[in-house]
Amino acid sequence: MKNVLVITGLSVAIAVGGVSFALAQNQGGMRHKFSQIDADGDGKITQSEMQEHRAAQFAEADADGNGALSTQEMIDHRMNRMRDRVAYMMEKMDADGDGELSMEEMQKRKKGNMFSQMDTDGDGAISAEEFKAMRGKYHGGGMHHGGSMME
Repeated sequence: MKNVLVITGLSVAIAVGGVSFALAQNQGGMRHKFSQIDADGDGKITQSEMQEHRAAQFAEADADGNGALSTQEMIDHRMNRMRDRVAYMMEKMDADGDGELSMEEMQKRKKGNMFSQMDTDGDGAISAEEFKAMRGKYHGGGMHHGGSMME
């Protein structure tokens, strides 16, 4: 009985949480494009389109098609999404195409992108306030990895 409740709870969480992961700004999962959710291409996402998108995500995770998600199906679905994200990152960051990311490739990507986004006043340095604002934008301003965002 306990396993049924856990699996049911997780299934509901995935179905209900579809909105958050579909619209997330790349926080631990693959980003879904607006056009993937806007099925009719009218430039608006309706509640019906969101429900259809969530149903499609659920069906994708439900590998055996039984209408319920097992722990293994959920793990497999998350792993597949992680593989897709890593492949996307590798494609964008692997400048020399060798299939590996060097420190220089990673720093080059971050330096031109993240630093300038964080340095909102353009003074060439990131203040505590700018750092906090960026963490809040990408991580909801919460605590991560066991410490405060300002550590």
